[in-house]
Amino acid sequence: MTTRRTGLREQKKQATRAALREAALRLALEHGPENVRVDDIADAAGVSPRTYNNYFSSREQAIVAAITAEREARIAEEVAAAPAHISLADALTGAIVARYTEPGDTERFLITATPPLRDAFLDAATELEGPLAEAIGRRLGSTTTLTAQVLAAAVAAAVRIALHQWLGATAGTSAAPEGLVVPSGSLADRLRATLAPLAPALDAAEERSRRQRQAE
Repeated sequence: MTTRRTGLREQKKQATRAALREAALRLALEHGPENVRVDDIADAAGVSPRTYNNYFSSREQAIVAAITAEREARIAEEVAAAPAHISLADALTGAIVARYTEPGDTERFLITATPPLRDAFLDAATELEGPLAEAIGRRLGSTTTLTAQVLAAAVAAAVRIALHQWLGATAGTSAAPEGLVVPSGSLADRLRATLAPLAPALDAAEERSRRQRQAE
């Protein structure tokens, strides 16, 4: 009975979170993100502002959560489910590039045109770390290994660097008027470039795991 109550409570929390992020994005697209208040989002989702603050710390965080919804989980699932003949490094790169470059021109413009949303979008890259550590651990044969956690943190950092460069936020890039940033180059290419230096460590971890399993 306790397990069932816990499960129902978690489902309700997930439903509330989804309702808030969807309301945030809808209002941002309708009125512009700068014209949306936390109270407006909470009201549209049918909850109190206090409840809103239990899920998101700002309107930008909720808007970005809607744009990136389920992305982290999908990347982790694809990495964990990749065939054994595909290396961990290739599985990670393929999943990340595919999910970060999915179509979504309207939402992407919203982010590039709004500085606070750009910051929240960059910060959201850290949300990849937890699910990815679990997926890497499954590939390596242990979900509690520190190796998986360290590699996941490194991957999340590499993704954030690629996004930072792509959004033109690095020194020497130019921003358009009204705060609009013109993304610099191919996001897929930047992701591959920042993830490439991690390949030797990922391959080495996978090889150690393989040898350990063979020795058991």
